[in-house]
Amino acid sequence: MRDWDARDGATRFAPSSPTPSPRGEKGLKKGYHLSPPEAPRDCALCPRLVTYRESVRAKEPTWFNGAVPSFGSDTAELVIVGLAPGVTGANRTGRPFTGDWAGDLLYATLDKFGFSKGTYAADPGDGLKLQRAMITNAVRCVPPENKPVGEEINQCRPFLKARLAALPKLKVIVCLGKISHDSTLRALGVKLGPHPFGHGTRYNVSVNGRPVTLLSSYHCSRYNTNTGRLTAEMFEDVFAAAKEALG
Repeated sequence: MRDWDARDGATRFAPSSPTPSPRGEKGLKKGYHLSPPEAPRDCALCPRLVTYRESVRAKEPTWFNGAVPSFGSDTAELVIVGLAPGVTGANRTGRPFTGDWAGDLLYATLDKFGFSKGTYAADPGDGLKLQRAMITNAVRCVPPENKPVGEEINQCRPFLKARLAALPKLKVIVCLGKISHDSTLRALGVKLGPHPFGHGTRYNVSVNGRPVTLLSSYHCSRYNTNTGRLTAEMFEDVFAAAKEALG
């Protein structure tokens, strides 16, 4: 059943739990879906995240406070994989990267390269639509201090695996940060050693037997931009490469 409005083609499913990846399964095989691409809003897989989510809900009952659905169309050719919802950003608004600094930079960059239509107003009701693109997260529920632990990343990976497999036109993946990069590679059955994370790295991977370009960037967090680790120009360079790869 659906428990949250679809947002520009991103459908919400509400299974009781995802089906974990079987031992030895490698990559995303054609037509092979292990779980729905979206977690249920009240996902209970990670006890620490549930406890934190409920503590936030007690203080802010009008916020979304759930597993945040992907944003964009199922015909997307580009998917951006972030880390996890921010407590006052996506956890509040229910849309990835909406309501915090990271979203300000991301959506401005998407607009500059023609991947969105409309005006981003940091509100899911702003009417913004993504074009040829989708935004999702490696971890769908808000973690304390923006830091999911390994077990939580692993628990959420079947949703990421299914999300990628459910995009028939996917050509380019942009990973924001090392956790996103590593979890995406693991979802694709790709070894991390020969594919280390770095800003501007580019690898050829496969999804459903089709070639896909995987690009990575430092996360567009306020910390990274305030410290100069990531500049707007560096971030734009990654999306320029993504647009070029799309053709």
